[in-house]
Amino acid sequence: MKRTFFALDEKDMPEFEPEAKVGLIATINPKGEPHITLITALQAKSPDTIIWGQFSNGKSKEHVKTNPKTAFLIMTMDRSLWRGKAIWTHEKKYGTDYEMFNTKPMFRYNAYLGIHTVHYMDLRETYGRESLPLVKIIVSSLIASLAKAGARTGIKGRILKPWAQGLFNSLGSIKFISYIDHDGFPSLVPLIQCQAADSRRLVFSPFAYKEELRGITPGSTVAVFGMTMDMEDVLVRGTFAGFDKFRGASLGTVDIDWVYNSMPPLHGQIYPEEPLKPVVHFAAQS
Repeated sequence: MKRTFFALDEKDMPEFEPEAKVGLIATINPKGEPHITLITALQAKSPDTIIWGQFSNGKSKEHVKTNPKTAFLIMTMDRSLWRGKAIWTHEKKYGTDYEMFNTKPMFRYNAYLGIHTVHYMDLRETYGRESLPLVKIIVSSLIASLAKAGARTGIKGRILKPWAQGLFNSLGSIKFISYIDHDGFPSLVPLIQCQAADSRRLVFSPFAYKEELRGITPGSTVAVFGMTMDMEDVLVRGTFAGFDKFRGASLGTVDIDWVYNSMPPLHGQIYPEEPLKPVVHFAAQS
């Protein structure tokens, strides 16, 4: 069972500062569904304040202003994890934190990806330093790989593009799941063992993170974020159908109904496909 704290350990805070890390924010959209965004410019300002820099206009920046409840996850290069829940409070477009983000090499020397807004969140709970349970993840991945063919939907019509399906099935990719917890906050859980049974369904073994994954309510909407270490990523959302036996193994299944490209410079929905809209307003020529 996770230990719960109400502030970060001050000695851990410097580990959140490097840009070479995975930073995730889970938010809740206006329909009450979870959403996950990769934000490497995520760190602690103090033991009870989380800040992050914005350089592109994705959905999460809209969601926090309609529902400020969030979850966050930081994973460093040595596979240490920090997770928790927080409340978004405000944003600033100036100040010492703004200057701090924009003096980091990733943003200082990039003419296109400068930080233009800093977001502030009050910490509600965290769980201390965690380490990835690598042995359990490897076993879970093998179970999913051997049993996933038995979980194929058999439905014609592709949802995931071949590239995205390959990302979920790559041994080098990392995945995370978010769901709305009993307290109304989103939760974030590593789901590296997750794989695609076909283009319409994801599967995972609960051998790693068993307690948290078994706590997801069947029939609820979940979001699953997949990424490579080259920072290529894709976000899907779907219905968690619970756990069932496939080829003798217990697997959780997510039936996909929405796919989103969260990579800059152009974020947008991939599935269901949206019709092209004609341009009818043009900027005036100077």
